[in-house]
Amino acid sequence: MRVSRVHRLLRMITLMQAGETLTVQELAAELQVSRRTVFRDLNMLEMAHIPYYFDRERNGYRINRHFFLPPVNLDLTEALSILLMATRQSPAGALPWRRQAYRAAMKLESALPAGVREHIGSVLQRMEVRLPAAAKSEGVDDLVDRLTDAIGRRRVCQIVYLSFYEGRQLREKIHPLRLLFLQRAWYLLAWSVREDVIRTYKLARLKRLSVDGAAFAPPPADVVDKHLAGAWSMIPEGRQYDIRLRFDRQVAGNVAEVLWHPTQEVVWRDDGSIDFSAHVDGLGEITWWILGYGDHVRVQGPPAMARRIRDVARRVVTFYDGQEA
Repeated sequence: MRVSRVHRLLRMITLMQAGETLTVQELAAELQVSRRTVFRDLNMLEMAHIPYYFDRERNGYRINRHFFLPPVNLDLTEALSILLMATRQSPAGALPWRRQAYRAAMKLESALPAGVREHIGSVLQRMEVRLPAAAKSEGVDDLVDRLTDAIGRRRVCQIVYLSFYEGRQLREKIHPLRLLFLQRAWYLLAWSVREDVIRTYKLARLKRLSVDGAAFAPPPADVVDKHLAGAWSMIPEGRQYDIRLRFDRQVAGNVAEVLWHPTQEVVWRDDGSIDFSAHVDGLGEITWWILGYGDHVRVQGPPAMARRIRDVARRVVTFYDGQEA
């Protein structure tokens, strides 16, 4: 590519990113070329994945002024941490936006001085991040991108959702409010117009998404936080419980060193066990957490929690009754 054309393309990018919307005629005049050349140059920008767009209202072209981020000065540890999280994850697990993070990490690595790049490369070969197995994510990145835009512009959405709980596909009109990556997968918290409540949707079960042109009125800023308040994880049930558990000494340390819930309190006992308490909304999510500790935990209260654990344990026993050890 001739230097003159490179210079012209850089000049075009600068003009389109300056904040004004420029028509083809205006670009041709600024660059002192023909309209036909402007269209060829625009095609070249598209091939280079420069995200310009056509503003129909103003009949011109522009580039988001925030597309090219300003350079930042990272120290060795900061650069290493970014490359570690983006490039050294175990195949089974995945952080959100893994592919995008990997591309960003490669850009960062290419900008490092050769000596620093070689040092970080040798260190990374001896490091790895092992995450819990993640849910299947085919097509989820695209949904995240589209929903991020819909949330930002407060656009009504139509979805087809496979509900395991109801055992059928639901057709819903929703107001998307927040995206949440929790442990293994992406979730969407949205206002269900049909049910007139906030519901949680797993993105991997969204079979169809269409974004309407209509905008919904902005909800109170803390509506999602209030909805989630008290839930053990992310699905409140509308009833509060004071959970009291006793963990034996074999698992007490592991339980006590983690902040599982903002309301939790831990009291150590002389025998090395702990009393664990928390005020939670709903029993469903915490049930499976308690069961994960098997016979190393005992429910002290409330009775409804103890009955739930007992009933699940009895059903498990029936699976194996009569089988040879």
